[in-house]
Amino acid sequence: MKVVASWSGGKDSAYAYYLAVQEGHQVLSLLTMMMSESKSNFHMIPAGILDAQAEALGIHLIKKTTSAATYEADFKAALKECKAQGTEGLVTGDIYEVAGHEEGWLARICREVGLTPIKPLWMGDTKLIYLAYLKTGFKATVVRTNLSKLGEEWLGRTLDRKFYEDIVKLEGIDPCGEGGEYHTVVTDGPGFKNRIELQETEKHKLEGGFGYLEIKKFRSVPNR
Repeated sequence: MKVVASWSGGKDSAYAYYLAVQEGHQVLSLLTMMMSESKSNFHMIPAGILDAQAEALGIHLIKKTTSAATYEADFKAALKECKAQGTEGLVTGDIYEVAGHEEGWLARICREVGLTPIKPLWMGDTKLIYLAYLKTGFKATVVRTNLSKLGEEWLGRTLDRKFYEDIVKLEGIDPCGEGGEYHTVVTDGPGFKNRIELQETEKHKLEGGFGYLEIKKFRSVPNR
C-alpha cells in the first residue's frame, strides 16, 4: 500500500515507519505537524534536524505549521493533499488509546479523508516494544520530559539498555513514554545514509512543568 508516515522525529514514529516498510508498504512521504516554522509539535525538534532525518532516509518530508485551535483542520488538509497524490494509508506510531485521540479521533480522521490507518505498534507491550526497537539499531536522545515524572537529568540521555533498566525501576512510568513522560529525537537507524550528531545542547525548564533539550548545533555525518 502507498502510505504517508506521521513523523514526529522521535522513536515511535521512526519505528512504526520501519515496521511499515518491513510489512511491504511503500512510504511516499513523511508528515510532520509543526508548532512554528522552526520547531515540531510536542517534541519541539528543530526543522533542520527533521530535514536531516528525511534526507538520511531519502524520503520527501511535508511540514505543516498548525496550532491547537486549527490542528484537526490542518492535519486533515495535509492528508487530503497526500491522498490526491496517490496515498492510500497513514502510518502512525501510536501504541495505546489516548482519551479523545486514537480510535475516537484518528480513525475518524482517516475515515473522513479516505485513508487506511496502519498502526504497527498498536496495543503492544511497551517493554517488549522498547527492547525490539533497540534491536533495530535506531539511536535516539531524550529531548523533552514531564518533570513531574522524569527529572531534568533524563534530558539528553540516549535510549539504550541502561536507559531501559533505569526506567523500569520507576513506579508508574511507561518505558516507551506512553504517559507523556518523555519525547525523543532519532539520530540514526536502519536505512539512514547519514547519522546526526548533536554537537551543542542546552537544558531548559518550560512553563507547565516540562523539561526541554534545546539542540543548538548539529551535523550530519555519512554512515559507512
